[in-house]
Amino acid sequence: MRTPSYLRYVITAAMLILAILIGRYLWNDNMTSPWTRDGRIKADVINIAADVSGIVTNVAVRDNQFVHKGDLLFTIDNSRYANTLAQTEAELASQQAEKSMRSKEAARRAGLENAIVTSENRETAASMSSMAGAKYLAVLAARDTAKLNLERTEVRAPVDGYVTNLRVFSGDYAAAGSAKLAIIGSNSFYVYGYFEETKLPYLAVNDPVEIRMLNGQPAMQGHIESISRGITDRDAATGRELLADVNPTFNWVRLAQRVPVRIRIDDLPADHKLVAGTTCTVVVKPAR
Repeated sequence: MRTPSYLRYVITAAMLILAILIGRYLWNDNMTSPWTRDGRIKADVINIAADVSGIVTNVAVRDNQFVHKGDLLFTIDNSRYANTLAQTEAELASQQAEKSMRSKEAARRAGLENAIVTSENRETAASMSSMAGAKYLAVLAARDTAKLNLERTEVRAPVDGYVTNLRVFSGDYAAAGSAKLAIIGSNSFYVYGYFEETKLPYLAVNDPVEIRMLNGQPAMQGHIESISRGITDRDAATGRELLADVNPTFNWVRLAQRVPVRIRIDDLPADHKLVAGTTCTVVVKPAR
């Protein structure tokens, strides 16, 4: 049985309308909908370095271990710093005695009559007492510094987080300021979504956001915390004569620039295992 000709026209028109609707939906979804697959999980990474130099005598953590703020990470040989502290404490005791003696001498001469002690002797005694007091303060500061250096031989975690990139072992020489490991702050995770510049008009600070991880974990909720105000202009190079080095060729196919948008995670489920650097999909739900 042949299909009536008018029915074929109706089917063709319906398919054409459906194709137009699907095309319009895909166009809006890709060009104007505020979402991106280019999202990155970020976290604060604290580089841990010893404040004093010396031989590492003990490493108290393992790579990827969770540590609490104040936990011991590794220890520097403290013999030299303990000796320095003992020496400065001895100097402090000696200078304290000197200060006391000079103060008493100045007070005693200040109480004598002019016929016994001249004004010059009084001034000299007072000056010596002041100098002794100043030396005492200098030695006291040196003692406090020696005590601080001794305390800094124990390197402790500054935040709660995960030890990563552990590169220190017992017997290593740790130079002051040279990072030996890093800690990823467990309470510092956030998201950077890289949105095309064509979608920036649809974004606003505090807009709610849905964060979908690629590993299949349940979606997280968040909100836009801030929008970056600048990215690098790759065409703004400087020539040898300190003049603008403008590329003479121009690509007719221009891709939209991607702008970083910082997103705060509002609810982080306890069973989520976030890893800094992993990717996610970010879907913004404009509040307006």
